[in-house]
Amino acid sequence: MKRILFVSPHPDDETLGCGGTILKHNAMGDEIYWLIMTNISVEAGYNGIRVRDRQLEIELVAKEYGFKNVFKLDFPTTGLDIVGRSQLIGAVSDTISKIMPAVIYLPNRNDVHSDHNITFDTVISSAKSFRCPFIKKLLAYEVISETEFSSPFHNTFVPNNFSDISGYLDKKISIMKIYKNEMGDHPFPRSIENINALATYRGSVAGVKYAEAFMVLKEIW
Repeated sequence: MKRILFVSPHPDDETLGCGGTILKHNAMGDEIYWLIMTNISVEAGYNGIRVRDRQLEIELVAKEYGFKNVFKLDFPTTGLDIVGRSQLIGAVSDTISKIMPAVIYLPNRNDVHSDHNITFDTVISSAKSFRCPFIKKLLAYEVISETEFSSPFHNTFVPNNFSDISGYLDKKISIMKIYKNEMGDHPFPRSIENINALATYRGSVAGVKYAEAFMVLKEIW
């Protein structure tokens, strides 16, 4: 049994990027944890009903995955760039110290969304080997509608690790549907068709029916 931490800038990134792998780790008997960097609030201009519905979505998604615990840092969504770096690192480091995960999944550094960039940098800064010797592997995941729109002047997402999710794709999609305001009809990027297409493509590279792809950033063994 390993402790696995999934870090998402926003609720839904974890499902788009590694929903099948979350389900797979849970089925394998690992302890799974969810760290959400941002949240919406009335103070930030969101409708009170939408704020309430988002918290209910998070609770339902957490239950579907079977997370042992969910950590919501509640920084402003689309606003990580205005939060002090030391504040971000302090909050993430504190969470990592509480969980002591062996494996961390985090968003790709070059995703087009600034919250993703900053989340990546924050986790990397918080997961230094001399401070967190219990962390043995760091993997970056891809997020439909963020990773593929990255500028060609940045390094692209080049996966070197694949998770066979052939038995978990249907449930991944059913969980993604919980985020009612995040899904759309094809050719909108976050569509059922596109989720299926990416899983099929990554699966063909890995020699399985469906897969999720990752970049191994560090592995100690």
